[in-house]
Amino acid sequence: MTVHRYLATCPTGVGVLLTQELQALGAEEVVERPVGVSFCGDLALGYRVCLWSRLANRVLLQLSRVDVEGADGLYQATKNLSWRSHLTEKSSFLVDFSGRASWMRNAQFGAQKVKDAIVDQFREAGLSRPSVDLKQPDVRVTVRLSKGQVTFGIDLSGDSLHRRGYRLDGGLAPLKENVAAAVLLGADWPSRSKVGEAFIDPMCGSGTLLLEAALMALDRAPGLSRRQFGFTGWLGHDAAQWAAIRGEAEARSRMNDGEIEIRGYDADIRAVRRAQENIARLGLEEIVRIRCKSLAEVRRPTHRTLPSGLLVMNPPWGERMGESGALPHLYSAIGDVMSREFIGWEGLVLTSDLSLGKAVGLRAHKRRRFNNGRLELHCLQFKLDADNRFKPLEESGPSPALRATAPETGGEEVALSSGALSLANRLRKNLRRLKPWVKQGNIRCYRLYDRDIPEYSVAIDWYDGHLHVAEYQAPKAIPENKAAEHLREVLYALQAVFNIADGSSIALKTRSRQRGRDQYQRLGEGETRIIVQEGAAKLLINLHDYLDTGLFLDHRPLRHWLGQQSKGKHFLNLFSYTGVATLHAALGGATTSTSVDSSATYLEWFRENLALNGLSERQHRSVKADVRQWLQEDSRTYDVIMLDPPSFSNSKGHADFDIQADHKSLLDMAMARLTPDGVLYFSTNRRKFELDPEVRSIWRLEDVTTASIPPDFSRSARIHHCWKIMHQQG
Repeated sequence: MTVHRYLATCPTGVGVLLTQELQALGAEEVVERPVGVSFCGDLALGYRVCLWSRLANRVLLQLSRVDVEGADGLYQATKNLSWRSHLTEKSSFLVDFSGRASWMRNAQFGAQKVKDAIVDQFREAGLSRPSVDLKQPDVRVTVRLSKGQVTFGIDLSGDSLHRRGYRLDGGLAPLKENVAAAVLLGADWPSRSKVGEAFIDPMCGSGTLLLEAALMALDRAPGLSRRQFGFTGWLGHDAAQWAAIRGEAEARSRMNDGEIEIRGYDADIRAVRRAQENIARLGLEEIVRIRCKSLAEVRRPTHRTLPSGLLVMNPPWGERMGESGALPHLYSAIGDVMSREFIGWEGLVLTSDLSLGKAVGLRAHKRRRFNNGRLELHCLQFKLDADNRFKPLEESGPSPALRATAPETGGEEVALSSGALSLANRLRKNLRRLKPWVKQGNIRCYRLYDRDIPEYSVAIDWYDGHLHVAEYQAPKAIPENKAAEHLREVLYALQAVFNIADGSSIALKTRSRQRGRDQYQRLGEGETRIIVQEGAAKLLINLHDYLDTGLFLDHRPLRHWLGQQSKGKHFLNLFSYTGVATLHAALGGATTSTSVDSSATYLEWFRENLALNGLSERQHRSVKADVRQWLQEDSRTYDVIMLDPPSFSNSKGHADFDIQADHKSLLDMAMARLTPDGVLYFSTNRRKFELDPEVRSIWRLEDVTTASIPPDFSRSARIHHCWKIMHQQG
């Protein structure tokens, strides 16, 4: 038996696992090297590694290692080898050269020298020269120059072994198959599968992790689907021995017919289709099940008891989805789903940015690092149990300025002026009135006070433990010093009712009446945001940096309707702001949604809200455009439309807009995009708004204003108008 020396190359970080794999295959003298893992064994071992290695890139049969000095020395060292033992004059070959030296200008020059020496050896023997094939040679000659030594070899693998043959299109920045295998081997998936644990990938993309997991669970050699290896055109190839080794692998793959639970999901239907095609190439449709589903919809399967399993998530990297502030919120949503739905399981999260791992909000008990091409990939492993509690993203940064506790019947009495005492009593009264409604509906954000007492002209909102006070512009008849005194009394009353020691911790804004989107101007650079809950939706709220917080509380019922009516529908949100209405439609089961707004800032905010809720930008797109211009150019139709324009707009670069004068033309364009059986909700906060009479004659209208105003706004003057609009029947 001839013993050969081999080198198996692999991605950085995979060497330790590859060493274990080679030892399990029967390799001897296994040593991890900077470029891979060297080992010894017979030719049959080389075949087994090519067929069975889930981790190697290439398997190189080493021919010799010699000291060389200069280009002439390289040429002579090449000619000293018997190349006619490896290829014939009719063979094609390729020289793969790497390494540097003072006399070596570049790899192309080195490859040329080696090629010349091989060709000259054939010519001097009176034979025709073998041809060079740069795409699919019969024999691939490898030459490595390092520290004055040259190592010659034959590449037995041919194309890189990570290319299994089942994936034709991996999408943008795909996860390499052998890196995926390293992730799974590091989590001991083969042993887990043997005891019946399940495998789920909620962000499966083209299905690489799913298929590698299936191949391991079925004990199927990853090379079985490859059409060609590098050794098939090599003269040293033993076809009979290879056939026996391949036949043994085929028999092993047929022996495993146990029940295996492997499921994948992705919100992008195109990714799902690619994955289904890859699954079909391996004939694993009955083993690997995949569905189009967003992260927000992912639940532990209930068709049978699955107390344990491996949950692997490979979220979009910055390279795959662009640099986006939404990524931390996506990772937070991942941590929430893992800790809420998969207690008792093991979780794995891959990221190219280790800082994003902190946003998961769980404690990783294992960390590994692999190179996926040029990208460094971190693998974080989590025990999903009661001791590893999820920490929401907003708690990972600086603590919020205020965390008030809503009192049951009001807080501790303190010495107040008569005016402040009157206001405090009104706040307590409002709290008692709203308490049953808040409790029954699990309302986390609501308006507590809105100019109930004329002297105290403010709106006070409760945002899930945070207080927000917006001062209205005082009438000209009230002196500035008196208005300031009233505002101080508002803060004193809030301190008394909510037991707050320092009034400066309350989010306080002066709110003057402005036109159009001027009301959304930036007030500060604090980027202090919190996460609140409204129904099923998690929302990013900014209490400090803008006049508005990112959530219009008065539209709560309307958003609830949209969530109820959008299942299986295509939803359009015009003048979408931070996209809260879209979130409700999406979480309610909308098939797709489109959100249109002219503000890049608010569309990015919307994308962050999407990520926070585990919703895909592929399924729920955002469009930066002037709404009226976009409606003229768009040709699609939608089943449910939300139209909530500003009262005025004089934005730079766009035509002026006045809701009273221009609403008819705007409705004409919006209704042209509505399906025959669809519904459009039109709302405006212009208090003295009058609907054009012609609108009533063209479409079916239902005034839903009263039903759309929630209890926390019922004591205010009519906060908005709202209509449900449909096409005429017949």
